[in-house]
Amino acid sequence: MGALNEIGLYVLQTLGSLYIALIVIRFLLQLARADFYNPVSQFLVKATNPLLLPLRKIIPGLFGLDMACVVLAIALHWLLIEACAAVVGLGFLNPFHVLTWSMVGLLGLTLGIYKWGLFISIILGWIAPHNPNPAVLLLNQLLAPMMRPFRRLVPDLGGFDISPIFAFLVLGILGILLGSLAYEVGIGGAIASLVVGV
Repeated sequence: MGALNEIGLYVLQTLGSLYIALIVIRFLLQLARADFYNPVSQFLVKATNPLLLPLRKIIPGLFGLDMACVVLAIALHWLLIEACAAVVGLGFLNPFHVLTWSMVGLLGLTLGIYKWGLFISIILGWIAPHNPNPAVLLLNQLLAPMMRPFRRLVPDLGGFDISPIFAFLVLGILGILLGSLAYEVGIGGAIASLVVGV
């Protein structure tokens, strides 16, 4: 692969995965019932609305879930994989395989968001435990539903919260299972580098 192709692939993957991550984070914030009026929430809304609002007219919600958001993330990931494959000279890939890879990749991306979010939250808890920054408040709201079961099960040891250790452990196990699933659906070799999140 030539230098221009590598640059094209890098730019495509970086911008594409960033936008898909914004859509996934918006979906996760909706699940967590985070503050819609937070400035970071408003940024996510403005960044994703141009593609999401037209889709919402034809794809209704389901059990309180924003299915348009899910479909948009899968469709964009599908397009991103196909575009990356074209850049590296693999041509047009089997759309059904790519659809499966897209869904597995999005699960990986979601796990990554929670892992990094938890890591950042722990660091901020040490250096600025009562930080009023809107991004920090939103991060805590995003993580709250995931951390709730761990905080119920793991006792507070004299003001020292060890529940994140167990959360990381579970996220790690899920990551291993997802890696196994990725292998089962054929994500490996050259394809692995095209699938965001795996």
